[in-house]
Amino acid sequence: MKVMLRQNDAGNLVVYVAKKDLEEEVVKQTEGPEGKILTLANGWELAFTNLPELVDLPQTVEAKRLS
Repeated sequence: MKVMLRQNDAGNLVVYVAKKDLEEEVVKQTEGPEGKILTLANGWELAFTNLPELVDLPQTVEAKRLS
């Protein structure tokens, strides 16, 4: 699924999923066998393969929902 990564006013990383109209803050970042895994405040885990540097935000990238 396509998601948008951006920073909120507090400087925290936020993920927006347009198809679900969901915007959640990232609470944890880990490395896994599928690449970088971001855990959202609602409990979702999203895996990103080949995640580019998060310097140029906002960015739209491809993610896979793990849970």
